Amino acid sequence: MTLTAPAVRRRLRALAVPANVAILQRFFKTGPGDYGEGDRFIGVKVPGIRTVCRDCRDVGDSVVLELLRSKVHEERLLALLLLVDKFERGDEPARRKAYETYLANTAFINNWDLVDSSAPQIVGGWLQPRSRAPLVRLARSASLWERRIAIVATWAFIRAREFDDTFRIADLIMNDDHDLIHKAMGWMLREVGKRDGQALRRYLSSRYRRMPRTALRYAIERFPETERKRYLAGQV
Repeated sequence: MTLTAPAVRRRLRALAVPANVAILQRFFKTGPGDYGEGDRFIGVKVPGIRTVCRDCRDVGDSVVLELLRSKVHEERLLALLLLVDKFERGDEPARRKAYETYLANTAFINNWDLVDSSAPQIVGGWLQPRSRAPLVRLARSASLWERRIAIVATWAFIRAREFDDTFRIADLIMNDDHDLIHKAMGWMLREVGKRDGQALRRYLSSRYRRMPRTALRYAIERFPETERKRYLAGQV
């Protein structure tokens, strides 16, 4: 029998722990003025959501879309994990549909965990053999989450040892005023450095003094301590 959205919701709520709600609300900054202001949680942690995803992986696209547009955070995360699964198991038309669905619904991909668990697989995965121009539009977006999608999606390219797009998007968001973008930028640069330390050093050489401090700290996290201190002191 094909599962409906209400049936999937019931499976998710069966794993809800009410005591987790306040913890998750604090962790994902849902207070007034915070980046996740007003987001709703039911108290299901990620391992439980992944279990429901495995059990419900064959749900229809309409169910995924209904869950993605939910006001409940865990339902949106479940929808994105289901969309990643459809993308990774699908043929080219199915992958295109998942990618287009993703970019048409970025208003609902509105916290860092939602971005980070889906952007590399879907956006990066689709663009891997294609033009990376959509990332430039995302990087220039007024949406915090679209800007984060732009840089985190490049993780797919980094894994293939393609670094140019990470550097290009990092340049576009260099002057961003949000800490979540600084962290994502530094994280992706660190991932480059894990694979090619000299490529990262070349990128940093003309930029490290003007980079957001958080991004720089993340980027150089795996460097030797003495080298990190020189970067932070502006003495490289």
